[in-house]
Amino acid sequence: MKEHSSHQDAHVDSDHLHEENKLITQRRAKLDQLKEGGFSFPNDFRRSDFCNDLQMQYEKSTKQELEHTGRAAAVVGRVIRIRGPFIVIQDMSGDIQLYVDKKSLAEPVLEQIDLLDIGDILAADGVLSRSNKGDLYVAIKTCRILTKALRPLPDKHKGLVDTEVKYRQRYLDLIANEESRHRFEVRSRVVGFIRNFFTQRRFLEVETPMMQSIPGGANARPFVTHHNALDMTLFLRIAPELFLKRLVVGGFERVFEINRNFRNEGLSTRHNPEFTMLEFYWAYADYHDLMELTEVLLRDLTQDVLQAQSFIYQEKEIFVNKPFTRLTMLESIIQYGKNISRDDLINKDKLLAIFKREYFAINENVSVGQLQTELFEHWVEPQLIQPTFITEYPVEVSPLARRNTENPLVTDRFEFFIAGREIANGFSELNDADDQRERFQQQADQKTAGDNEAMFFDEDYITALEQGLPPTAGQGIGIDRLIMLLTDAASIRDVILFPLLR
Repeated sequence: MKEHSSHQDAHVDSDHLHEENKLITQRRAKLDQLKEGGFSFPNDFRRSDFCNDLQMQYEKSTKQELEHTGRAAAVVGRVIRIRGPFIVIQDMSGDIQLYVDKKSLAEPVLEQIDLLDIGDILAADGVLSRSNKGDLYVAIKTCRILTKALRPLPDKHKGLVDTEVKYRQRYLDLIANEESRHRFEVRSRVVGFIRNFFTQRRFLEVETPMMQSIPGGANARPFVTHHNALDMTLFLRIAPELFLKRLVVGGFERVFEINRNFRNEGLSTRHNPEFTMLEFYWAYADYHDLMELTEVLLRDLTQDVLQAQSFIYQEKEIFVNKPFTRLTMLESIIQYGKNISRDDLINKDKLLAIFKREYFAINENVSVGQLQTELFEHWVEPQLIQPTFITEYPVEVSPLARRNTENPLVTDRFEFFIAGREIANGFSELNDADDQRERFQQQADQKTAGDNEAMFFDEDYITALEQGLPPTAGQGIGIDRLIMLLTDAASIRDVILFPLLR
């Protein structure tokens, strides 16, 4: 049965390819006709109107009012439908109908229309009117094909449903799927809002190197490249953190970067090897200030971009108009875990017994803090649906964060979760150069022992700390995951225009 199905699929693909080639041949013949008439992919048309602007501006105007005013319009866009005398074009703002009155149009205009196909870029001048069904349209006076599309668009009824094609040929996805266009418009507005949010608070936007001789700022496996002229190994940035904190040492007390990072790790619905982060550093602030700012940012951002104080993600409503939950890591394990006490969480033997009871494999040579973190990720993280800050991460898993004054086993750090996934990571920065040197050495020892994600030892960064880093708080927010939430996208590939594919 499977073999028969495979033959059927191959036959369908062959028929589809044959039909597509036939259409391409027909379109090339039309292009040849256009060229015979002097067509040279013209670039001299200038529009006066965007399609959706006209729809909005004249939404309440009647047919009689439009005919009385004789409002002229010059529009341009891709042809997405042809139905009888009406042609529908789509530009970056939306779509509008064009009306073809063959009795009143000059012969050169009619010749252009006869050579028209769905997918062509068409420019038109005319006057606004409204159909008997109530649809706004531009009654064509003149029109020209600006670009001849040689390949047909996806089926107008089904749209573009092949996920692989959506990602590989994003241009088709954007033409065919309004949801995808909206998603990336939201992304642009979010990034613009974030940039304004921080510049209004006296943060300076900066750029730091994407190629680094020592990758730092996160526990991750880097991409490796080579500079031929200098004959040196370089790494693609895994995080801008250490460079941004060098700038704080230099006197830029509030800095931020909307940056591209690269991590040589697996792909999933939440992970792409190339991704976008916001990182910002704030002198004379601590991680409590960061949490307060994050609440304001997310609340204002949602209101500005979505005009709402909640949003739906994968059928769950997420509220940003209520105070965000704050729990320490140990409190969260006790609350969401299975019959576990604080005493269990600080005793290594009891922790290992819990892992064995839950049939959860773990390296028994790791520290108590690492065991606590593994337990949190296993039990708690998926259950953090509403906005939640988890604080007081163990020192062992926070090599750049300041130790807590009252409990030196934990750090002044939080991670921020929504819908069961990490959205942000922030902490009061470690500005004790000697403590940082010791933690770098621990990371270097782990790397020597085979941990590819452990940090490198960065001697120059230690030197910078020895110049004096003010008390500082810093945070990273995953832009891609934030967009996923705000646009109800199940996969990170849906919010990256050109995701990495095999």
